Amino acid sequence: MNIFIILGTRPEIIKMSPLIRECEKRNLDYFVLHTGQHYSFEMDKAFFDDLELPKPAYNLEIGSGSHAEQTGKIMVGIEKVILDEKPDVVLVQGDTNTVLAGSLAASKVNIKVGHVEAGLRSYDRSMPEEINRVVADHVSNILFAPTELSKQNLLKEGIEESKIFVTGNTIVDAVFQNLEISNNKGNVLNDLKLKSKEYFLLTFHRAENVDNREQMSKLLKGISMIQKEYSMPVVFPVHPRTEKRIQEFGFSLEDITSIRPVSFLEFLQLEANARLVFTDSGGVQEETCILGTPCITLRDNTERPETLEVGSNILAGVESDRIMQSAVKMTNGKKSWNNPFGDGKAAEKIIDTLIIE
Repeated sequence: MNIFIILGTRPEIIKMSPLIRECEKRNLDYFVLHTGQHYSFEMDKAFFDDLELPKPAYNLEIGSGSHAEQTGKIMVGIEKVILDEKPDVVLVQGDTNTVLAGSLAASKVNIKVGHVEAGLRSYDRSMPEEINRVVADHVSNILFAPTELSKQNLLKEGIEESKIFVTGNTIVDAVFQNLEISNNKGNVLNDLKLKSKEYFLLTFHRAENVDNREQMSKLLKGISMIQKEYSMPVVFPVHPRTEKRIQEFGFSLEDITSIRPVSFLEFLQLEANARLVFTDSGGVQEETCILGTPCITLRDNTERPETLEVGSNILAGVESDRIMQSAVKMTNGKKSWNNPFGDGKAAEKIIDTLIIE
């Protein structure tokens, strides 16, 4: 079997890393394509090095663009590789334009598609990610659902049960594998002069929070209130695009400790040792749940409802009062929960299923 793994963003690299390692471990016939959806491959080389992964066989260097432009370019590039390589199955992960393009390109030339992390739903069609994940699920032949809840989402939409396999989420594999690598490489807390459980961690990047001046104003006001109430640093690795918007809007970060973007390995250490994490990222909601760190999501919905059910996460939106109330609740709330995303063997189960199918 020849397995074609497609990825294009750093979260995809992270969540596909256990699958790449499993293919390497079993000496399987596979290859990786990097679309370059968010970053050039040149910028991501260090990322592959940090995670100790082999370099992709192909990179498309697509870069940024409108949703249609980006998706179209990726489809054209992937189709050429499929026709040349003739893989038996294409694996895509998550809900990016890379996932949409990869699943469409493969299905149109009758190549099997396996969707890793299938069945997630926010039920908010204004989010491009929701469109991408729904389309990818409905053109895929094999759907790797991370939880029973995501399986039920797929069944409700009429997808045949025989196509769905509950495997757990590869993020559990990735967090445990990569945290071990991280701890062997250094200590970012020492570098930043932080003490475990004596700081908050902030991250936000979604368009609805970054591109909307009013939204960002409320969000930053809420975080400022938190800092003043608890007198603990709020550490904020600022994405270049977010930093640009902050400057354009004329906002001050005087109550927030803004730092350069950190590597994923450093970020894992920051997540694991934070008192609370404030985020609008779906991946961070999962990672904090796995690491045992309480999370406050700066959105009104989530495609990770399992985190709400076990009590590791709470939806706060961006209203400053709600952010403050959520911080009080999570600070005083339960300190442990059961991880709903599996046992850390998702990659093994996915590869086993591919071989059988």
